Amino acid sequence: MARKILDSRIRLITLAGLGCLILISIAVLSRNVTRDLTLLNSASSDNVQWTLSQSEVEFLDYKLQLITAISEPTPDLKALRREFDIFYSRIATLRQSSIYEELRLEPQFSAYLAEVRAFLEESAAIIDQPDSDLITDLPVLLDRTVNIRPSVRQLSISGLTYFAVTSDARRNAIAVTLTQLAIGVTLLTLILLILAIYLGRLNAQNVKRRAEAVDAGKRMNIITDTALDAVLVSDAEGRILVFNAAAEQIFGYNADYAIGKELGELIVPDHHLEAHNIGMQRLRDGGARHVVGKGRIKLEAKRATGELFPVEFAIQSAQTEDGEIFIAFLRDISHRMQAERDLVEARDRALAGEKAKTDFLATMSHEIRTPLNGLLGNLTLLQDTKLTPRQNRYVKNMETSGKLLMSHISDVLDITKYDAGKLVLRPVPMNLSDLLRDIVDNQSGAALANNTTLTWGWSGPSVDWILSDRERLQHILMNIIGNAVKFTINGQVSIEAEVQETEAGEPLLQIIVSDTGIGMDSALQVQIFDDFMTGDSSYDRSVGGTGLGLGIAQRFAKALGGTITVESEKNVGSSFAISLPITPIAPPATKAPSKHHEHSDKPIDILLVEDNEINRSVAREMLEAVGHTVTEAHNGQIAVELAKTHRFDLILMDISMPVMDGRHATREIRAGGACANAPIVALTANAMAEEQEAFLQDGMDEVLTKPLNRSAMINVIAALAQPEEQSNPVQQETSTLVSRSYLDDLRETLGEAPVEKLLLRYVSEMETALAYLKDHKQHSAEEVSQLAHRIAGSSAALGAVEMHATLVEIEKAAKTDDPSILEDHIAKLQSIWGATQEQLGLE
Repeated sequence: MARKILDSRIRLITLAGLGCLILISIAVLSRNVTRDLTLLNSASSDNVQWTLSQSEVEFLDYKLQLITAISEPTPDLKALRREFDIFYSRIATLRQSSIYEELRLEPQFSAYLAEVRAFLEESAAIIDQPDSDLITDLPVLLDRTVNIRPSVRQLSISGLTYFAVTSDARRNAIAVTLTQLAIGVTLLTLILLILAIYLGRLNAQNVKRRAEAVDAGKRMNIITDTALDAVLVSDAEGRILVFNAAAEQIFGYNADYAIGKELGELIVPDHHLEAHNIGMQRLRDGGARHVVGKGRIKLEAKRATGELFPVEFAIQSAQTEDGEIFIAFLRDISHRMQAERDLVEARDRALAGEKAKTDFLATMSHEIRTPLNGLLGNLTLLQDTKLTPRQNRYVKNMETSGKLLMSHISDVLDITKYDAGKLVLRPVPMNLSDLLRDIVDNQSGAALANNTTLTWGWSGPSVDWILSDRERLQHILMNIIGNAVKFTINGQVSIEAEVQETEAGEPLLQIIVSDTGIGMDSALQVQIFDDFMTGDSSYDRSVGGTGLGLGIAQRFAKALGGTITVESEKNVGSSFAISLPITPIAPPATKAPSKHHEHSDKPIDILLVEDNEINRSVAREMLEAVGHTVTEAHNGQIAVELAKTHRFDLILMDISMPVMDGRHATREIRAGGACANAPIVALTANAMAEEQEAFLQDGMDEVLTKPLNRSAMINVIAALAQPEEQSNPVQQETSTLVSRSYLDDLRETLGEAPVEKLLLRYVSEMETALAYLKDHKQHSAEEVSQLAHRIAGSSAALGAVEMHATLVEIEKAAKTDDPSILEDHIAKLQSIWGATQEQLGLE
């Protein structure tokens, strides 16, 4: 495009140069005519006639140039002024030259000359205006030119008429010169014609280009008008050049009103206006550009109503022939900002609701544990009194129900802590095989009652010692294995442990618990880990549970970095796979047996701070029963006063109390006084881990959770308030043949009568097994191994630990095909059985 424009200008300049050359030639010829007229006075009339005719020609040239200028988008004002000056000069010649003095005396000629002179004076004022004003007044000039045309014509005719007679005489003398002049004029006319044609062609091209530009502008206007974002274009002075339909809708201004207005005054808020003006001035001065070309920016804008609202905008710049322009794209983000605020409010409400739920659970935990403390504590004291067997059974049943209720409370709190992201893991060295064995032994009684075989073992090398959260892992395994035993009747439950490697080479523990129980359909498998999902309704009536166990187990598995998956088939069985990353460790050094304190050789002085009268009574009787001296305080303020002047060996501090709570009281006691360094143990129903951590930060040494357990309380007292050498170990069971504590727990769980039935059944199985083993040579090693395995499980289920151990050795000897060891253990089995029967009270 630029090349075409350059070529057009070159051609135009060439033609103009040629025209100038011809004009010069005409000027030379005119000079020759003047010379001839000077030499030939007789030819003056011809010269006058030619001048008169030429004035009309020049008038026509001027008129033609004027018409051309009006038709052109960019008129050639220089050429127009030149043609005007030429015509003006001709008329001036007619007015001033002495040659025309006689002619000017003619009234008709003089009148026409005066009209033309007036026309020239009026037109000269317009011609001499600035270009912009001249372009505006071109139509006025044309009207006047058209109006003066008859006068110019009559001026020429009247002059010619005057000199007609004299011109005839002089024409022959100057014919050659006039012919030359005519040729020059003709050539000039041809040049002008060519120039006019060329200018017309240029004008057509310009019209076409203008139409293309208009079409492009229309397309751009359509794009900007249909855009959803406001599009504003301004010049370097900040004046708006484009204001699209979206801008009209967003800002409330009509485009006709907005275009030409200063951008800042229109849409920039008053408190940002000064900064906007400084920025625009910096742009004009070529300074740093803080927002132009910097992407989307959030700021405030102002509507026509004065309302301020948030916008997101981006500004780009572009260079045009008229200078630099700035294009701004703005988007009203009021709805988005409101949505973000609503989202934040919803989040805050959710967090507040979560906190309220946590506070509610903590409060309910306290409120439930407080009466449970009194209930279970009194049951413990009641067991120390003389009771009939029936009363003792009732008390144990009540205690079992209380512990079950406590278990449900703990389950709910565990769920809350996990969901709130506050579940704290406590990895400790632990023996995985011992844990599995203990769980299997614990569930053996229930399995035996369901006539179910419960087995476990390692697939591949065993990894006994690991670093993990024993409490959480035990909870997972107890839930999975307990459910397998619970829902399997007359079947088999097997537990297989194996340590595999992940793709990264890390050890991964996989425990698969398979059963031949009732199984699950596909719909139940999808929901089995949901809270309060209790399985098939047909078993809801015969198998208890809250439906929280598997949900908690899954949460604990995820907290440990693992997963629990299930595969099951209705009425065929289920297989739960527990996968957990583990850290194998070396067996820790053997420690001396821990010392439990069932009584104290040295009574100590204890301050009991508790606002609940029943809880004070229970704790006092537990402590006094083992010989300790107890001083009571029913709020923290009283405890602080007592601790200032009297040195207590131990302070048992409740948390929630009137007047002064336990945490405040602890800080006051630690601040100074007789008990500033005395051990302080929190007695609380608040089981949340973060709350217990806060108690320790207040200066407490240990936390006992309600309901209080006598053994736990006495052990804590012994650990904190008594020297190690003064404490006495708990009396071990007098015999290693039978675990009386386990058997007592079994009686509490199943009841006296069911346990007795199991014992009688066990005796029958054992007698049959002994007879079978006496003739073990008549049977295969596999049959002996299976029998020993089955009876070993029954022995473990009823607490016959020595029988269990001996039968396990028999099983191993049969599997390894070692006859001598097999003979030795079978020989010992009879004597062990006799002693076991005696301790079980079966003889």
